[in-house]
Amino acid sequence: MQVSVSIGQNHHFALREALLIYRSMEQNGSFGNTFITHHEVNADNRAKQPTLGPAKTLTIEFVQSLVQALGGRVQAEFLPESVIARTERLIAWWTPPQKRPMFFGTTQGDMAGMNGAIFPQPALVWLAMDHSLSIRALKENRRPAADTKLCVAPYWNVYDTGSVCLGSMRAPDASTVASIPQWEQSFYESEFTHGNVGRLTRHPGGFEGLWRELAGEEEFPIDSLIELPETVAEFLSGKRRGHDH
Repeated sequence: MQVSVSIGQNHHFALREALLIYRSMEQNGSFGNTFITHHEVNADNRAKQPTLGPAKTLTIEFVQSLVQALGGRVQAEFLPESVIARTERLIAWWTPPQKRPMFFGTTQGDMAGMNGAIFPQPALVWLAMDHSLSIRALKENRRPAADTKLCVAPYWNVYDTGSVCLGSMRAPDASTVASIPQWEQSFYESEFTHGNVGRLTRHPGGFEGLWRELAGEEEFPIDSLIELPETVAEFLSGKRRGHDH
């Protein structure tokens, strides 16, 4: 069995270590808990096939070195007060209420006539990860804590998990501090075209009624937000709950 690989003329790779992933299976067919073992590999070319050595504890140091070897090293960045979390894969931040132009498609309703109008926005929590974007709304105009409860972001193109359907949005390639303005600009300048959940707002007129009333207004009506049992910590960890409408 061949256990070494040559790439071009300058790199020669040999099988030295292996990671084995174990997962439990839930009754509904989905994966449950996961754990990983780390093994050294006996890849002597005289052997018919490689053999695994004893399992070793998977350390944080090993994982970090592996991520860095794969090009995932995070450069040192100055973190502004708006940033609430940062890892190798994601950046999360919040924005206070502000005014932004919005643009609408014609997939549902007739909002295109309001394209480019200025609308007041609620305070928001943003999560950019792996070239994707998720958002939630906040009832209070202050930096959220880990246990702060979130609200549904009252926009078309957003799923019940908070994930944004990118559609025409020109998403940045990175999830860094420098990319934050581009994420926000790309979100607001894309077309809001369709609803992905049953209800986005407590406003009796729904999405269209809410935003028609808000064109040119000064403040976003906080009482129109739908509260969720989800906290900021749950949102950032991916333990996101759907919501009933």
